[in-house]
Amino acid sequence: MNSHQTPPRLGRSESQPTPPIRIVHLGLGAFHRSHQAWYTQHAGDSADWGIAAFTGRRPDAAEVLAEQGGLFTLVERSGSGDSFEVVGSIVEAVDGADVGRLSELVAAPSTAVITLTITEAAYAAGAASHGTTSTPLARLVTALAARRDAGSGAIAVVSCDNLAENGDVTRAAVGALAEATDPALAVWIDQNVSFVSTSVDRITPRTTEADLAVVAQACGYRDAAPVVAEPFHNWILSGDFPAGRPRWEDAGAVFVDDIEPYENRKLWLLNGAHSILAYAGLVRGHSTVAEALSDDLCRDAVEAFWDEAARHLSDDALDIPAYRQALLERFGNSRIAHHLTQIAMDGTTKLRMRAWPVLAAERAAGRSGDGAARMIAAWIAYLSCTTDFHDPLAATMQDAKNLDGEHRTAALLALISAELADDAAVVSQIHRQLDSFAATTHA
Repeated sequence: MNSHQTPPRLGRSESQPTPPIRIVHLGLGAFHRSHQAWYTQHAGDSADWGIAAFTGRRPDAAEVLAEQGGLFTLVERSGSGDSFEVVGSIVEAVDGADVGRLSELVAAPSTAVITLTITEAAYAAGAASHGTTSTPLARLVTALAARRDAGSGAIAVVSCDNLAENGDVTRAAVGALAEATDPALAVWIDQNVSFVSTSVDRITPRTTEADLAVVAQACGYRDAAPVVAEPFHNWILSGDFPAGRPRWEDAGAVFVDDIEPYENRKLWLLNGAHSILAYAGLVRGHSTVAEALSDDLCRDAVEAFWDEAARHLSDDALDIPAYRQALLERFGNSRIAHHLTQIAMDGTTKLRMRAWPVLAAERAAGRSGDGAARMIAAWIAYLSCTTDFHDPLAATMQDAKNLDGEHRTAALLALISAELADDAAVVSQIHRQLDSFAATTHA
C-alpha cells in the first residue's frame, strides 16, 4: 500500500463466519470489550457464542462498532510493547434505547446469558425507574417480561460491575422493579432467572486518538473503536447457568462456590487503591495512576489502607502478599495511561463499597481505621479543589460543599454512610487528615 493511501476500514468479510447470538450484553463500552468479549472470543466453543451488545447512555459506541461488523482491535499494552488482536465475538452492536430489539433478543430461546457492565451507580438509579425504560435495569425487566411471554425458559443474568455480591444486588433491584409493575413477572423471574455474582479485573483506560494511529500504523487498517488494556485479566464467577454458557474457563475464568473473599480483595485492594490514587493524585497535580503511585505520599496512603484491608482478607487462597505486589507492578505500567479523572467519577457510590467496610471493620476491632479514613479525606480534599466532578449525588453534594469546617466534612461523609457521619469521632478523624493532601503539585 502506498504511504499516501488511506488504509482500509476494519470490517467483516461476507465469507467470515459469524457466531450465533446467544449472549446479550448491557453496557457496551471499553471494559466489556477488553473483558467479557475477550473471554468469549477465547472460549473453546467461541464459534457457538456471539454477543449482541447494547450501549448505555449514548448510541455512539454502537454506531461506530456496527460499521465494523462488531469487530475491534484489542491492544494489549505491556511495559515492553504492544500486541494486537482482532476480537470478533460481538456480532451486533445496538443503541441501548432500542428496547424492542433488546426484548426480541432476550426472548429468543437461543439466548442463554445476559451480562451487565452498567456502572455501580446504575443499580441505585434503576430502583427509581418504576414504570419507565430509561435505565438499563428497567430495560432488562421489560426484556425479561418478553422472554416470559415467549415461553423461552430459564436464563442467567451476570453482573460484571464493581459491587460486593453483585449478583444479589442485581437480583434485588430487578425483583423490586418487576414487583412494582407486574407481581406475576416478579414471581417468574424468581423461578426462572439465575443471578450470577462475579469479580472482574482488567485495567482498561480510555482510548485516545494516538491509540487509533498506533493501530493503523501497526495493523495496516483503520479501526475507529480499538481498546487498550493491560496484559493481566481476571474473572471469577459464582452461580448457575440454566441455559448453558461459553467455556470461559478455557480463557482463565475461575468458577467458585463462595465469591465474597475474591470480591472484597478486588474492591478493597485494587479499587480502593485506585480511589486513593485518583483523589490524592489529582489534588497533588498528577493525571495518571502511574504518576500518582510514584508520589511517596500517595503510595504510603495506599500501603496503609492495604495493611488495614488485609486484616479482613484472611483466606490463604487469596495470597494477599502476591496480589499486592502484582498490583504495584500493574499500577506502575506507565504505558497504560489510566487517567485519574476517569477513576474519580461516582465517588459516593464507590467509597461506600471501598472505604466504608474497612473503616467500620477496623473500628469494630478497636483500631483507628486511619488508612480507610484517609481515602475519604482524599475524596473530600479533591472536592474542595474542583467544580468539575461527576457523581449521582452531585446536587446534594454541592449543598454540602457550601458548609464550613467539620459541618462540611460531616455532610459529605453522610453521603457515604449516615452511621459514620453521626459519629463525631470519625468526622473529626477524617477532618484532621484533610491537610495532609495540601493542594500543591508534587515536585
